[in-house]
Formats: sequence, C-alpha cells, structure tokens
Amino acid sequence: MWPTTEQKAHGIGDLNVSGVSPSVCLMSTTLPLTAEEITAFVARLRSGATVSGGKVTDPGDLIDVIAELESLKNTAAGLQADAAAVFDALRRSEHAAEGVPAARQGRGVANEIALARHESPHRGRTLLGMAKVLTTEMPHTHARLIDGSLSEFRAMLLVRETACLALPDRQRIDQELCADPDTLTGLGTRHLLGRCRRLVVELDPAGAVRRASNAIRDRHVSIRPAPDTMTWVSALLPVAQGVAVHAALTRAADQARASGDPRSKGQVMADTLVHRITRSAAVPGEEPVVPVGVTITIPVTALAGGHDAAEIHANGTAPETLPAEIARTLIAAGLTDPATTAHCWYRRLFVDPAGRLVALTSRSRDFPPGLADFLDLRGGGICATPWCDAPIRHTDHIQPAHQGGPTSAINGQGLCEACNHAKQATGWTQRPQPDGTGQAVQTITPTGHHYQTRPPTPPGWRQPHYVLTQPGVYTLTA
Repeated sequence: MWPTTEQKAHGIGDLNVSGVSPSVCLMSTTLPLTAEEITAFVARLRSGATVSGGKVTDPGDLIDVIAELESLKNTAAGLQADAAAVFDALRRSEHAAEGVPAARQGRGVANEIALARHESPHRGRTLLGMAKVLTTEMPHTHARLIDGSLSEFRAMLLVRETACLALPDRQRIDQELCADPDTLTGLGTRHLLGRCRRLVVELDPAGAVRRASNAIRDRHVSIRPAPDTMTWVSALLPVAQGVAVHAALTRAADQARASGDPRSKGQVMADTLVHRITRSAAVPGEEPVVPVGVTITIPVTALAGGHDAAEIHANGTAPETLPAEIARTLIAAGLTDPATTAHCWYRRLFVDPAGRLVALTSRSRDFPPGLADFLDLRGGGICATPWCDAPIRHTDHIQPAHQGGPTSAINGQGLCEACNHAKQATGWTQRPQPDGTGQAVQTITPTGHHYQTRPPTPPGWRQPHYVLTQPGVYTLTA
C-alpha cells in the first residue's frame, strides 16, 4: 500500500500497488482522494468564485489568497506525481500479466500522462521520471512538494541534479536540503541549486570529474523561434571552446566599433557569427554560401501584394510566421542572388473550400510528387500528436498498414519518432474523423480517453465567422 507522508519522511515504505485502483487514495490509506472529489473542488473554483468583486477590501487578504493558491499548485503537483507513479506501476503489472516482453512493458505510459496533462510526450517522460524518483528515492523532497513549500520546478531541479549519484548519496542530499521545511524558507532557486551542486561534488568528486569529461559528448546546436520573426540559435560547448567563441566575436566587434562601425556591439557579434558560419573560405578570394534548404509557404494573395502572413521553416525546425512583406523580400532575394537563383523553385499547394491542403505539385522537374512532403507541409512540420511540439520525423499510417490502412493522404500523418513508437503499445488506436478528410485524427489511449487533433490551417486561411444580425439571419463577418 502507498506509504504515508510520515513514513516517507523517515524513509519507510516501498511502492506496492497490487490491488490498487486509480480512484483509491493517492496519499495514504486514511486520506482517500478521488477524481470526483477533485472535480467537485475545481467546479467550486470555476463557479463564479472571485477574490475581488467588491467583497475583499484588505490588500493583505489578497496576498494570502495568492500565497495559498501557490501552495495549492505545489500540493497538486505532488499528488500528480503520486498518481503518475501508481499509474505506471499498474500499467506495467498489466503488461506483465499480458505477457508483454519486459523491454516493452510500460511503453506508452508517459504518453498517456502527457495527454492527460496537455503536455508534450517528452515532457510526459520527464514528469513520470520525476514522479518515480520522488515517490521511491527522495521522500523529503516529495513531502515538501506535498506540503506546498517546494514548487514542482524546484523539485525537478533537485531530481535532475542528483540523478548522477548512487541512491545513498541522493538520499543524503534529499535529507539535508528538504528534511526540515525551514531550510527552504527564503532560499532562492539559484541558491538552492548551488547548494545541491556543491553537495554532489563533495559526495562524489571522482564522478564529478568523470561527468565533466563525458559532458563533451553532449555538445550540440539548437534553434527555437523568438518574437518578431527572429530565432534563438544556441550552442552547448565545452567551456574553453565557448569562451573562445565569445572572445573571438567580442574582439571582432571591438575592432569594428573602433574603426567607426555604426552597428552596436551585439549587432556586430551576431553579423560576424552568421558571416563566419555560412561562408566558406575553401576557395581563396571567394565566399560561397553554405547551401541550406528553407521553405516559405505564402498565400497567393500575399505573393501578389496582400497582407496575409506567410510561414518559413527548414527541416527539423518548427514553422515561424512571417509578415507578407518580409516573405516577399526573402523570395525576391532568393530569385535575384546569383549564388542561390539556380536552386530556387516554386511549389504550388492546393486547398479545398474549407481551407484544407489537398494536393501539391512537384518541387522540381527531377523530384517526383512526394506524399511525405505533403503530409509534412499539411502538418506544419510539427508532430500530429496533441500538445507535441517535436518536428516530424516519421510518416505514419493512422490506421496501420497491417490492418489494411491505405497509404494515402487521408490515412497519413507526420509524427515524431517517440510518438510513432508510443502508438505501437498495446491498447492505442487512432482513426481519421468520420468526415473522411484525413485532417482530424482521434487518438484513443488504453484507458479509453479520447483526444483529437487537427493540422494547423495554412497561411492566409481564416475560419469563417458568422454572427446573428437579425432573427434567422446570419452574416459572414470574417
């Protein structure tokens, strides 16, 4: 049975979920908590509850409300961790009873949790991992989350920073930092993280050196969208290389500024970074552009001078919205730059009256019509799983091919690798919605919960909006 908070505080009790149902208590045998009770409480919060409305006049009361709601969020996160850990154990027990190979037991559990929490599958795996650690290895951190004195974010940091340690060392840090609630009073996140890292190094100095050496293998470059048609390009590098890169860019900026360059230091550093990465000095005296494939999707109305937004994306990146004027400028530059003109081409996308992508032409005379490309464009380059923001990696049959599902646009979708593997687990099914368009997809998880997703509308499309202007008469307004 699930150990009580007091037992956990003393390191007593192990997870044993035999015979436990999802509606049974999440904390202890004496404090049952069901989904129905939570629903009733949430309904109370939603049914016109207010913290003002002319009834609360003392500012101190409002601060108390804010503080208690924050504590409520933390406690709820702790209970979610409890439920996730129990759910994982139940699902694994079911898989074992069904004869599922050990390596595949638990597949899809994190995805179910992610769907329930409206999170991406990657986030679901992270949350499930944290839940299992908190409920089995870090009882004091879990207790602080339950009593509201520690946020889910800070608990996640403690779990992450101690993941490299042996269990006794991790539990020692758990006890030192979180056994006494007063230890966390007034302690900032950076201070808490610093204390945790210092203890990690003290308890496992050899491991710290080894991890620093192995961390070099994790070096990578990533990209994510920023406001106003900008992007963040980040590089995780060994400290010596990172400092060297920054120093070189700083030196170039200082030299340019000293010679009268009107650009700011940050602008010069950014321009120098782009120039040095996208140009090659392999041929003396020449600077050929490094070839990069970029797709701009623009409505024909915007191409002709309208103001409908366009989208730009490259393989492995999410699409980013572009103002029509900027999109036209980029297209014009690609068609007039001698270095890129030979590699530019148009591809037409066709939509039906409802704004759904239904077909496309070939990208070039040497490239046959690509159904995978069409599904990628229809999905905006993003995995079709609800709340998943990962880029498309696999072209997937909604109804599996071995069950007679056709290889067609109606039965096709783009998924990330993790979601494509998760839907192969026992009990997962997907199907196109009854309208037969292949646009909306319904996902049914092993628990019977239904989730629906629909590809984003293409640039330039607006959902028709009608308003009642007089009895029985509706007028199209947008």
